[in-house]
Amino acid sequence: MIQVTADTFPLARTFTISRGSKTTAQVVTAQITRDGIIGRGEAVPYARYGETVAEVMATIAAQAPWISRESLARDMPPGAARNALDCALWDLAAKSAGKRVWDLLSLPAPRPVVTAFTLSLDTPEAMRAQAAAHAHRPVLKIKLGTPDDMPRLEAVRQGAPRSTLVIDANEGWTPEVYADLAPRLVAMGVALVEQPLPAASDDMLAEIARPLPVCADESCHDRSSLNALRGKYDVVNIKLDKTGGLTEALALKLQAQAMGFGIMVGCMVGSSLAMAPATILAQGAAFTDLDGPLLLAQDRDNPLLFDERGIHPPTAQLWG
Repeated sequence: MIQVTADTFPLARTFTISRGSKTTAQVVTAQITRDGIIGRGEAVPYARYGETVAEVMATIAAQAPWISRESLARDMPPGAARNALDCALWDLAAKSAGKRVWDLLSLPAPRPVVTAFTLSLDTPEAMRAQAAAHAHRPVLKIKLGTPDDMPRLEAVRQGAPRSTLVIDANEGWTPEVYADLAPRLVAMGVALVEQPLPAASDDMLAEIARPLPVCADESCHDRSSLNALRGKYDVVNIKLDKTGGLTEALALKLQAQAMGFGIMVGCMVGSSLAMAPATILAQGAAFTDLDGPLLLAQDRDNPLLFDERGIHPPTAQLWG
């Protein structure tokens, strides 16, 4: 039996990127029950990819109860609906076998991984205050993507002088803006810039200098994306909601590494249930951005543990 619900989690503060603001995380939870055992998975429908909560729920509800990970990969496109079901099936398989998902995958037990903490796009003064409040965190991810970003970046660096900085432009720059900013980003110690140009017009990245690593986010979904990224990007951001679940995400990671790409493991703004499978994926990644639960005012029961060592793998009570 497949059940699907829409769940809303209030955010601790308004979260803003170059495309807009939100005050809640709206997620979809898929639950698959077989022989009295329940497996769960969470997805975050994303309007940027034409997804809505209602459509993702309808897609999940329409699936036959005997679906498998293999049939999902064959019959459903990558995206939030397939992610929720794929992760629910992994959870179900682990609980049915009395093992953890990483045991089923013949992988070592995951260790805590340092994750970036995301600062919302705001005025320079407000972003300086955000940075100062989180200056103890080793990695800060900054949401930018406007023509007036340098004052914001300078303010963040003043607020958190020791943190490693990662910038996410969310497709908000032009080639001219990026070419102007890039040398200054390097001078300020920025470690990575994520999706500086729109995915539909990112070919210019192959023609202009890339003085710091450039990461593909909106331009990278599953393995079929990789060939088009050659010569334009240095790193790929793997998110379960883009790949359509842990199964494809693990395959994408292996193929991307074989092609010479660095790995970033990211997330949408969701609960601990959405992040739990990604803790397996994040092992060995160059950059991890799984801070979704840290942005919430309220999380799931049995939430993931975050401490000075980073994000810890889930308990069996949460997932897997």
